[in-house]
Amino acid sequence: MLFFPPYDKLKRLKIGGVTDNCMDEFRIDSHKLIYHPGRVSDWQNKVDIYPIYAEISPIGACNHRCTYCGLDYMEYKPRSLDAVLLKERLTELGNLGLKSVMYAGEGEPFLHKDISGIINHTKSAGIDVAITSNGVLFNQSLMEATLASITWIKVSINAATKETYAKIHRTKEADFDKAVANIGAAVKYRSANKLNSTIGMQLILLPENINEAVLLAKKAKDIGADYLVIKSYSQHLKSITRLYEEFKYNEHLGLKEELDKISDGGFNVIFRSNAMRKLDEKKRRYEKCLALPFWTYIDAGGGVWACSAYLGDERFLLGNINETSYEAVWKGERRKKVMGFVAKELNTDECRVNCRMDEVNRYLWDLRHPQAHVNFI
Repeated sequence: MLFFPPYDKLKRLKIGGVTDNCMDEFRIDSHKLIYHPGRVSDWQNKVDIYPIYAEISPIGACNHRCTYCGLDYMEYKPRSLDAVLLKERLTELGNLGLKSVMYAGEGEPFLHKDISGIINHTKSAGIDVAITSNGVLFNQSLMEATLASITWIKVSINAATKETYAKIHRTKEADFDKAVANIGAAVKYRSANKLNSTIGMQLILLPENINEAVLLAKKAKDIGADYLVIKSYSQHLKSITRLYEEFKYNEHLGLKEELDKISDGGFNVIFRSNAMRKLDEKKRRYEKCLALPFWTYIDAGGGVWACSAYLGDERFLLGNINETSYEAVWKGERRKKVMGFVAKELNTDECRVNCRMDEVNRYLWDLRHPQAHVNFI
């Protein structure tokens, strides 16, 4: 029988990934595959497992045009998933063993006309729900309709002043006030209705906002957010924008010490120094991508992709949920071909640095390639 230490102790341990932030209770700067030993064991035994986690883009349109957007090459097309069909697929995915969905992707999820119905159906299908959003549209009515079904929501706010925010998000200054007000209202609604949803914020550290990180942390704490993530920019392989490709984080790691002073028992700043340091690694710690069986990505057109870093690259397209069931996609010949390509031909040194599954890949590679003396635990 596998044993895990109590949850409060897990917050302080370095398990399955390197992290120097003892306040990262959600392991945002590491990974959580260690909590799914059954699925990992099946994978180790060559069982063709179904994914644990999915990222789904319900709509391609977006109300912002952020300077750092990695998916700008997708062109913010106003396509969206059919809600009725998506709900059918979500029920199917829940039955296949999917544990969680994050609604984000190439557009702003709250722009979908039936996003509340999609969120609530996802939860009723036995799947945990997360949202990554700019928060501007998360108004009182939408909040009341969905927050009970949301495990966590993370609002991207990349500045502490409306002037800098408008420049980075390339939107109206008034959107900053809306986003902040919506987060504060969500916190109050959660408290009044005794909900368990986690409400967080995120800032991508950029030259334009680096002097506002501390101010944003204080603002996040004041309005009652649970945490603020400070993360690095990572150049997407196909992005049009190249503004931040050469931006280096090593000289800014000291910012963590100042931010840690703002954290307390009810609010944490999660400074992703682990991810920042990895940007300067000369070579990856794994030679092959092993994580793809554990997750899936569905775009706003219904396309199922093996990896979100390669959206639009036909070598990674598995199928389309508008044409067939998810199970048929996952068991299909096209996926077998894609996985064969990934196993035999894909050079991970050419992949996006700090990709979504980087920490998971490090963990799985160590499992497949154990060092000497592993029995001396």
